[in-house]
Amino acid sequence: MNEKKIVLAMSGGVDSSVCVDLLQKKGYEVIGVTFVMSEDPQSKGFLDFVNDAKIVAQNFGIKHYVLDLKQEFENKIITYFIDSYLNGLTPNPCVLCNPTVKWKNLIDFADNIGVKKVATGHYAVIKNEDNRYFVSQPADDLKNQTYFLWDLPQEYLERTIFPLSTFIKSEVKELAFNLGLVNQAEKSESYDICFIKNQDYREYLDKKLSERNIVLEPGDFVTEDGTVVGLHNGIAHYTIGQRKGLGIAMGEPYFVKRIDKEKNQIIIAPRENLSSKQFLVRDYSFMKNVDLEEDKVYMTRIRYRDNGNPARFKKQDDLLLVEFENEVFGVTPGQSAVFYDGNDLVGGGVIV
Repeated sequence: MNEKKIVLAMSGGVDSSVCVDLLQKKGYEVIGVTFVMSEDPQSKGFLDFVNDAKIVAQNFGIKHYVLDLKQEFENKIITYFIDSYLNGLTPNPCVLCNPTVKWKNLIDFADNIGVKKVATGHYAVIKNEDNRYFVSQPADDLKNQTYFLWDLPQEYLERTIFPLSTFIKSEVKELAFNLGLVNQAEKSESYDICFIKNQDYREYLDKKLSERNIVLEPGDFVTEDGTVVGLHNGIAHYTIGQRKGLGIAMGEPYFVKRIDKEKNQIIIAPRENLSSKQFLVRDYSFMKNVDLEEDKVYMTRIRYRDNGNPARFKKQDDLLLVEFENEVFGVTPGQSAVFYDGNDLVGGGVIV
């Protein structure tokens, strides 16, 4: 395979655009590829990013390809997204999309043209110790994207380069301005789900359910002692820890504590009752090490913007029992639990 060429995933944004320059300065012949995963007007950018990526590629004089992944994305990610909410879970589509859609297609494209290395604009570091590849936290703590990468397999990590690992966002924007990438540098940052235009997933979900002729069944809001206190409009509209939009007056703030799909009930409780010290994880995988040490403490994040809390682990058949040292608020089934040893990502799994 050609090691002087590299395939770069280009979104048309500032990060991947600056990566072209950084990779060229390292002597790579960069080949850009842009994935089209949605033509839904609700999706952010609505294909503007394709034109932006093409213009950047032209400016740098590199080859650029566009791959249509709409059907694959619909089948793998959107279906998972919908099914999760219908089952009372809160999905993490980016975690699933990275290995099964983004990297898979990036690697397959590189293989087809005989190129070994691939690159993305993620803010993360890739390390190799004891013949194990793993990701570690980057220079920019605020843009740290390691949480979403825990399920990348060794064979993908071995072939991946993250050019932005040593940069902070302000430096990347400054580079963009210096390169004449003014449009990219001035784009607003986005932190929500890539295929949803705004941060309210319910509108998008309702549209997709309507397309599938799926009607949500109303059910009961109940307190922990089983008292019915109101009517919800379908469990897919609620997530653990949610307070707003319940439409219930309890005299004090109540939050969604649990979703019972079988009974079609939303169990609500005061905030202090949503804290827990342990939970189970399924479909886990390890990155830095082949296995976890059960007597070791790992910093564990249960959501993207979580700072992490110390925890230990025990295997229970095909599951991991995670035990925090202190109670943690809002452990949410369907989300990812990601384990760190210092700055290094050790592994992760899906909260049961």
